[in-house]
Amino acid sequence: MEKRIFNKTGEKISLLGFGMMRLPKIDPEKSDIDYEAGQKMVDHAIAHGVNYFDTAYPYHEGKSEPFTGHALAKYDRESFFVASKMPTWELKTKDDAPRIFKTQLERLQMDYIDFYLCHAIGSSLEDYIARYEETGAIDYLDSLKKEGKIKNLGFSFHGEYPVMEKLLERHGGVWDFVQIQANYLDWDTQNAKKLYEILEAKNIPCIIMEPVRGGMLANLCDESVKILKAAEPEKSVASWAMRFAATLPNVLTVLSGMSNFEQLVDNLDTIENFAPLKDNDYTILNNALAAFLGTGSIPCTTCRYCMDCPSGVDIPKVFDIYNKCAAEHQLPVSFGDNKTIKESAKFFNALYSELAPENRADKCTECKICLEHCPQSIKIPERMRSIARMAEGIAAL
Repeated sequence: MEKRIFNKTGEKISLLGFGMMRLPKIDPEKSDIDYEAGQKMVDHAIAHGVNYFDTAYPYHEGKSEPFTGHALAKYDRESFFVASKMPTWELKTKDDAPRIFKTQLERLQMDYIDFYLCHAIGSSLEDYIARYEETGAIDYLDSLKKEGKIKNLGFSFHGEYPVMEKLLERHGGVWDFVQIQANYLDWDTQNAKKLYEILEAKNIPCIIMEPVRGGMLANLCDESVKILKAAEPEKSVASWAMRFAATLPNVLTVLSGMSNFEQLVDNLDTIENFAPLKDNDYTILNNALAAFLGTGSIPCTTCRYCMDCPSGVDIPKVFDIYNKCAAEHQLPVSFGDNKTIKESAKFFNALYSELAPENRADKCTECKICLEHCPQSIKIPERMRSIARMAEGIAAL
C-alpha cells in the first residue's frame, strides 16, 4: 500500500482511506450496519496496509462511530488513524460542542481522535462564525488539540473558494489539513481544481472525499464505459476515478465509502498497484466524461444529508431512478435516436413504480429545507417539480 507523508508529524498515511459512511447494511432500506461483513472488510483493509478510517457523528444515523470503535478495538491504537467530525448544524450553544465530542469518544471507545474536522462548512463565512466562533466551539476544539485529545484539526469543505480562503486566514494557522470533494467530474464543474490549488499553494495537506462521487463515476453510461474499457480492459470504471484523485501530489489520502467486499478489493488493487495518470489518460477521461455529461444526470452522491424530508419524499432514491434512466438514454423527456417515448416511459415506470407513492417527487412541498443541507448545491425542489411533471405526463399516455 502506497503511503503519503503527513508534513506536520512525518507519519505515514495510507493513500487509500476507508470511509465509514456507506458500510454494508443488514437491510438496504435501513441504517443498521452488518457488523460481520463490515468487520471482515476492516480486517482485510488493515491486512493490506490501510491505516486511515474516516467516520462522522451522523453517518448511518449515528451508528458509524460505534461500529468504527468496535471494529478497531482489537488493534493497537497507535497502528491506525481515525477521523471524525463535529456536526456543524448541531452547534447552537456553548454546551453543544463539549457534549457532542464526549459522546464521540464514548462511541469510538477511544481517548483521542487523530484527525478531527469541522463538518461540511463553507456555505458562508457568516454561518461559520455563528456556529463555531459565537458558540466558542472553535476555541474548545483548539483546547482539545492542545490537550492531545485531538491530534490534528481541519475541516471538510463544501462551498466556493473565496469562502475557503477566508476560513484559512482565521485562527492563526489552527488548520492542519482540509478535506474537499474532488473528482474528474467536479474538477471544473464545481471548482474542485481551484480548491485543491489553494491548499497546494499554502502547503496544507488535502484529503479527498467523494472520489467516485457516491458511486456515480463507477456507474457511467454505456458509451463512457466503452471508452474507458477500450483503454484499460482489465481495470474497473471506478479505478479511473480513484487514480485521478490519487495522482494529485498534495493529496494525503483518498477516502472511499465502500459498501461491500468487492469494492474494497477493487480499490486495493488500484492503490496497491498504483499507476499515476499520464497525459493520454486525461484525454481518455475527458472523452468519457463528455459522453456522461451528455446524459443530463443529476449530480447527487446519495449522501442523504437532505433526509429525512418533512414531506416524506425519498430524495436520493428519486434522483437515483432519474439518473439510471439518464445513463441508459431512457428519459421520456428526451427522444433518443433509437428509442420511442413509449419505450422510455416503460423503462422509467418500471423503476419509479417500486417507490412508494408517499415517497415520490410529487409529494415535495418545496419547503426548501433540503437546500440548506445539500453539499452539491442541487436545486432539489426544482428538480422534484420537473420529475413529478415527467411522471404525470407518462401516466397520461
